[in-house]
Formats: sequence, C-alpha cells, structure tokens
Amino acid sequence: MLDVCLLGTGGMMPLPRRWLTALMMRFNGSSLLIDCGEGTQVAVKEKGWSFKPIDTICFTHYHGDHISGLPGLLLTMGNADRTEPLTLIGPKGLERVVNALRVIAPELPFPIYFQEIQGPEQTFERNGYRIKAFKVNHNVLCYGYTIEIDRAGKFDVSRAREKNIPLKYWNPLQKGMTIEEDGMIFTPDMVLGAPRKGIKVTYCTDTRPVKSIVENARKSDLFICEGMYGEAGKEEKAMGYKHMTFKEAANLAREAQVKEMWLTHYSPSLIRPEEFMDGVQKIFPNSFPGKDGKTVELDFEEE
Repeated sequence: MLDVCLLGTGGMMPLPRRWLTALMMRFNGSSLLIDCGEGTQVAVKEKGWSFKPIDTICFTHYHGDHISGLPGLLLTMGNADRTEPLTLIGPKGLERVVNALRVIAPELPFPIYFQEIQGPEQTFERNGYRIKAFKVNHNVLCYGYTIEIDRAGKFDVSRAREKNIPLKYWNPLQKGMTIEEDGMIFTPDMVLGAPRKGIKVTYCTDTRPVKSIVENARKSDLFICEGMYGEAGKEEKAMGYKHMTFKEAANLAREAQVKEMWLTHYSPSLIRPEEFMDGVQKIFPNSFPGKDGKTVELDFEEE
C-alpha cells in the first residue's frame, strides 16, 4: 500500500490556510518527499506523520516556494539524532544550491547523498519503488516525477510442484530472489505468472503542458498536476509565466488516461479553487481540487 499526502498546495507564497508546495508518500517503512516549500514541517506535523522515515527528497526545481523549507527540515532531523543517510534528487546544481542553504544548517549528524538528474529523463531505484524524473517546461530547469511500484505475477503452486522445487524456496522465489544450491538454479520466472498491475503516481508542477507529461503520466492511478489559474482569461498569463490553467491540466489528464487527478500549486489570488471545477470536470470528470492534507491510500487492484 502507498500512502499519498498533498502536504501543501500553494504557489509563490504561503497563506494562512495554505502551505507551499510539498508532497509526501509512504511505502514499506520508507518516506519520500517531493519539494519542500516554506511551512512543510508544520504541514507534516498537522498531518500527524513523522520526519524520521524520510530517506529521499526530490526537487522539481529551485525556486524558493519549492525548496525554502529544506534548511529547517534538515535541522529538525538533526536535532532528533538522526544518523541514517538522506538522499536528495534534483536538477543540475543540486549540491551547490543545497550547500548554500546549509549555511544556516552546517552541522548534521547524518550524511547527505546528492543525485543530480542527468538529461531529459532519469530513473532511480529506491526502497522497493522506482522514481522517474522527466523534464518539463518552466522558465528554469524543472522536472516532474513518476513513482511506480511493480507487482510480480501470481505464484503458481502447481508449477512449483511440477518442477520439484523445495517448499522452503517458495517464499524467496515469490519475492523475486534466485536460488542456487547443489548445482540447481531456481528462478522466479519458473513459478510466477505474468507481472500484474502495480501502482503509479505522477506529480508535476510549474510547467506548460508538454508531451513528456502525457507520456509519463499514462495510466497513472493518481495524477497530481499544477493548476496555477482557475479563472477564465488567465491563459495568456499562464503562457507568459510558464504555468498551467485548470483546464490545461484536465486536458493532460484526459489524454494520459489517468484514473484520478488532483490540482495543486494555486496562485495566491485563487482562494476557492473548488468554484472553478465545473469546466474542469467536463473535460476530465474524475478531477478534484487538491487541498492541504488531502490523502489517499493506493493499494494493488483486487483480482
């Protein structure tokens, strides 16, 4: 099961009832954070989740509303006597930007590993899930992220018995392990059926609509997408600042054939995004306005 929480939905500046951009996901004891705007620590506390399992933080880009909460978060982790390493993933310049922010958080009791994204796309394997970064179109180098959890095929007991595979190897084979013993090799494909549908979440913000979003969001269980502007007549402003309107996000969701879309990264002037959802839902019915703390538990489909 994958827990997904939209911690903050604001763009540019935090508001009294809206924190800046951040998304947190929990899977198998591991936590992933995407972006860390000002107020992210408070949002995590309000949700009742813990900082301790956060082992990876991804950044879409280095504008302040997406990274300004990082120094405080690092200090909180350090003050909690964390010793486990933290991995940071982001566009080119990651280490330089983070070290500049760390002037106010210079000494930490845990190591930080930097993984700068190389090229228009790159995939990272982390703790049982896969992170794919893909370049989008903002006025600085910016990436979206797709998180995927694979699901192996169903274990076939009859095949295992036909091949005289000892019972003690069934569980390791089901977990994808290869067994070698006494000159015999047992591989997962000997007892597993075709791979089953896994879980897929795509997140992108601060971008114009581009083909890479559709390609990477294809068939996502959840698509979290920027909706900077919901009001009519904001199309030219969205193009000028390289952001997106609600309806443009809905068109992407429809084209990518996602299951569900949440909007996020609202303009500070957009106080009630729900008022502009009628036109959005006509394009893509399963669209919802994101709000701080909005959460879903995604599980594998029942067979």
